[in-house]
Amino acid sequence: MTDSLSGRVHHAVEGLTPGYFALVMASGIISVGMSLEGFDVLSLWLLIICASAFVVLLSLTAWRFVAYRQATNDDFNDPGRGFGFFTFVAGTNVLGVRLGIEGYYEATAVLLVVSGLAWLVLGYVVPWTAVLGREERPVVATANGTWFIWVVASQSVAISAATIEPVFETGRRELALLAVMSWSIGVFLYAAAGVFVALRLMLYKFGPEELTPPYWVSMGALAITVLAGARIVEMADAPMVDATRELIAGLSVVFWAFATWLIPVLVAAGWWRHIVRRVPLRYEATLWSIIFPLGMYAVAGIYLGRADRLPLVGMIGAVELWVAFAAWLLVLAAMVRHVSRTVLFGARHR
Repeated sequence: MTDSLSGRVHHAVEGLTPGYFALVMASGIISVGMSLEGFDVLSLWLLIICASAFVVLLSLTAWRFVAYRQATNDDFNDPGRGFGFFTFVAGTNVLGVRLGIEGYYEATAVLLVVSGLAWLVLGYVVPWTAVLGREERPVVATANGTWFIWVVASQSVAISAATIEPVFETGRRELALLAVMSWSIGVFLYAAAGVFVALRLMLYKFGPEELTPPYWVSMGALAITVLAGARIVEMADAPMVDATRELIAGLSVVFWAFATWLIPVLVAAGWWRHIVRRVPLRYEATLWSIIFPLGMYAVAGIYLGRADRLPLVGMIGAVELWVAFAAWLLVLAAMVRHVSRTVLFGARHR
């Protein structure tokens, strides 16, 4: 029953997409960017929204797991939604990194432990339940943009580890090892996801309805790889970092260039979907999968510009930050309107 407010809330919780932590990711990374650019008050407000969204979504996800176990299991078995669980890993680390900027390194470390364990568990569970465990073949027919979120989760672990490595006296070598290892895993995962998604696009029917917002994560995954690389380059001396610093620095520039090249492609794809093929543009949770890549590209450019002394790259990132913030405001307003209409007032989604 969805006629009452209680019924509508329960219905919304049951249908909660596992990728909703992209809201936390988007708010947190733009907060990081604003802090880097010196807009401290705006950055603080974004941090408050990021942390609040994290607490609310964590509570709703736990409620859903307990009360609607079958719906959760269905998500794990759905290749179009299962990889969305990795947004929890990335969102946790983005929040942790932002808290680290404020000096709360212990909180960053705790959130890294939580996200690291989740990354390990989900890294084996999701690919098996959503892809390899399916009876339907070929598996490549199910590939989509959400698969790149696994890459984002891996790189978020690297960034969080690199954030606290210079701060703590004990465990620095282990943190350096974790940062370089998770960065390297993320690079290989990007190559694998890119191959699978490319084969899906070339070998199977693909219409505008299937060109969903998570395809923007293909760019965001590159951007966070750039940011993770820049953070590793800035890390204090450690054997693992010393052995890979120059390689990671060079590859980060290459990845930034490819991410930049992808932006016009993704914009053109959105034009084709909504203007040419007239697919209605409505609010959906996956829109946050566009905002996060925009914000991540901005922060990656700012960081890379400073780490590798590339002022033009840093300037591009600074401009992109305001584009991401404007898009964040639009999607936030759309989300508030959508939740108010469908949950508080019971209007039917059209």
